[in-house]
Amino acid sequence: MGTFTQILYQIVYSTKSRKPVLHKDNRPELFKYIWGVLKNKKCHLYRIGGVEDHIHIVTHIHPMIALAPLVKDIKVSSTEYIKSQGLFPDFDGWQVGYSAFTYAYKAKDNLIEYVKNQEEHHKSLTFVEELKSLLREHGIEFDEKHLD
Repeated sequence: MGTFTQILYQIVYSTKSRKPVLHKDNRPELFKYIWGVLKNKKCHLYRIGGVEDHIHIVTHIHPMIALAPLVKDIKVSSTEYIKSQGLFPDFDGWQVGYSAFTYAYKAKDNLIEYVKNQEEHHKSLTFVEELKSLLREHGIEFDEKHLD
């Protein structure tokens, strides 16, 4: 018998110091690059999106892939790509950590729409406000001093 999984994650992380440097014009190129990294790891990307200071990735993670090394690979390789291509001149790197949330497969379509509408969503909500909401929704305890 084979191995069958559906491990649906929303991975969220910001730019270093939450600097608003991910300018809209070059985000699609960054997102395409990250999609390639995921594809090479046999992960299925459902949606990637974000705004000037952070990104969201909705993906199924292959059962042989561990989350922490995957996020590290995405962040390290995308940093090199951003710098080599000059995509975002003021980009200093990604935040040290990340947030990841699991979802039932039946939530996939709503999650995709949520990530798709990041521009509109962040007209009234900061990244930190959004992150606090996600952490509370998923029952994750946090110290506010680690969010600012």
